[in-house]
Amino acid sequence: MNKTMKAAQISKYSKQIEAQVNTISIPDIEDHEVLVKVKAAAVNPLEMLIITGSVKLIQDYPFPLTIGNELAGVIEKVGKNVREFQVGDDIYTRLPLKKIGAFAEYVAVDAAAIAPMPKNLSYAEASAVALTGLTAYQGLHEELEAKSGQSVFIPGGSGSFGQIAVPIAKAMGLKVIVSGNAQTRERTLQIGADQYLDYTKENYVDVLTNIDHVIDALGPEEFDNELQIMKRGGRLLSLRTGPNKRFAEDRGFPWWKQKLFGAVGARYDNKAKKKDIQYRFIFVRSDGTQLKEITQIVETNHIVPLLHPQTFTINDINYALELVANGRPKGKVIIQF
Repeated sequence: MNKTMKAAQISKYSKQIEAQVNTISIPDIEDHEVLVKVKAAAVNPLEMLIITGSVKLIQDYPFPLTIGNELAGVIEKVGKNVREFQVGDDIYTRLPLKKIGAFAEYVAVDAAAIAPMPKNLSYAEASAVALTGLTAYQGLHEELEAKSGQSVFIPGGSGSFGQIAVPIAKAMGLKVIVSGNAQTRERTLQIGADQYLDYTKENYVDVLTNIDHVIDALGPEEFDNELQIMKRGGRLLSLRTGPNKRFAEDRGFPWWKQKLFGAVGARYDNKAKKKDIQYRFIFVRSDGTQLKEITQIVETNHIVPLLHPQTFTINDINYALELVANGRPKGKVIIQF
């Protein structure tokens, strides 16, 4: 086996959204890890946050850093303490926060972070599911602690996030309301949404009241509107608006970081508190056990993520990053190996 591989790396945090393709050694694996030959890796907005150093207070990295957070591939080698997987298995993963590096021909990954790939998906499709799947799963179960019979509203939930969040929420017995564009209405209702609002025709603020939970995929400018439609004691989870004190406490960050995040999130916390609503922020982590449940939901509901039609190789990494950062991709952008 060739001992070197190509990897997309950054050598420092920078406002320039770009990576270099370097030739580096194929990583050695530890006893609890597997070596995966990467078949496809998805490019996410999270890459931009990592490259620019925007999340370094949440997760700081040593350099040079191989970037990329989620992938699908085939196991090439198995560490001696790994029982559950063998060479030749098709797997997918959201890589552990401390050890990312999906944009490479091979990656060493903790066996606890991987799961068998959904049988109904190609490598490219599977690589686009782990991050959003775990975000939806952790968001609904851990952050919102949503209970059967409660309602959840996902503004802007017609994209890749909603596509997996809706069936997970339905599996938990929730009433699911989504707003989005007219084109994805039918598909979103088909996968289980109870109500769909076409944002070009109706404003959710005028239509909804008394909602238990909101998962915000749009960002801070919607915060006040979202609070307006919620019932007291509800929870608002944002994927975009930014961390707060609770986020820092839940992760056991040092006191200075708790203070800092407390200051950053204070205006959102205070607005929410006035309405007796809890504001939460999520930064999704790897979890192979949860991924197995997501695999079942994906297979049962025949979920196939939308992919951007253009294919990219690792040599096109900067075009792919640019498209996700500033373009209008028609689905998840994938690097294929």
